Amino acid sequence: MIIPAAALAEPAASLSGFTVGVTADRRRDELAHLLESRGARVVLAPALRIVPIADDAELRAATRACLDTPPDIVLVNTGIGMRGWLEAAEGWGLAEPLRAVLAQAYLVARGPKARAAVRAAGLHEQWSPEGESYEEVADHLRARGLDGLTVAMQLHGESQPEYTEALEQAGARVIEVPVYRWAAPTDPAPLHRLVDLITARLVDAVTFTAAPAVQALLRTAGPSSDAVLAALRGDVLAACVGPVTAAPLRRHDVPVVTPTRARLSSLVRTIADELPKRALSLEVAGHALILRGHAAIVDGELRPLAPAPMAVLRALAAVPGRVLSRAALLHALPRGADEHAVEMAVARLRAGLSVPGVVQTVVKRGYRLPV
Repeated sequence: MIIPAAALAEPAASLSGFTVGVTADRRRDELAHLLESRGARVVLAPALRIVPIADDAELRAATRACLDTPPDIVLVNTGIGMRGWLEAAEGWGLAEPLRAVLAQAYLVARGPKARAAVRAAGLHEQWSPEGESYEEVADHLRARGLDGLTVAMQLHGESQPEYTEALEQAGARVIEVPVYRWAAPTDPAPLHRLVDLITARLVDAVTFTAAPAVQALLRTAGPSSDAVLAALRGDVLAACVGPVTAAPLRRHDVPVVTPTRARLSSLVRTIADELPKRALSLEVAGHALILRGHAAIVDGELRPLAPAPMAVLRALAAVPGRVLSRAALLHALPRGADEHAVEMAVARLRAGLSVPGVVQTVVKRGYRLPV
């Protein structure tokens, strides 16, 4: 389908031509809809799934510990965690005692969703970090003084010993409250496919809405994890909903974009601002040519291309005016292709662009983009 210049100027087409991988599970459909509403092609590949543990003895023991020794400080990390904790307590007949204990504590809500869940429970937070990071929380609590105090920390899917230890070293007693845990996706095939797409640079961006999803992706990649990280450091944009989610990628020296507010809609706007900046623009044979993900914009009209023709176009556009032989272009195609496949890809590229003269044959030498 060809998208004309007038449509490309609209927000609904701001991501047309780009492919975005989504690693979220619980809100994947919402995120996919937001991306698709801006024209993106979406690859759904949940990296993890949330498993509630309302019947877990560990959660019940942590809840009983909070009732027996009411915490001075309660750190609410996630909205779903806060709601799940109160729902589990309701099932045990402990909701009201727990709510009374929480009402007497210094409540810290790490982010807007946690804050909303606290208020929905009829409680009020005393403080929230501006950047939603654990480091801010730890610094704030240390500044207030923790010696001899009890801190109940609702976990974000898994134990985070570095933060527990930081609070304990400042003199606090920490009760970890595990409300849910992360598990591997029921069907791992989409995540394996996303790994292949990342390493082949066939997605333009990958979104992360939880820090454990980063490690899950790299575990799934296995021996290809270095190739995944290399792609994320260069051609594939890593987009995270907030700084906590971004932290594991930054530890691997991956540049990350995050919105100013940890909202899915803000994340999509950030991607829509960033990806078009990465598009390659050049003048070829009197025509304006922009390479955008899996499509080319020719004189303002977007023309989607199959992977092989797009790979040939990218190789030629990387060295405009220079002749590339069939053997050289063969390296841009998937493994197992031969020189005949190059000729077929060039033919399909010309047909897809529908503009004569953009891809020029140089007899007995190869092909080039005339500039």
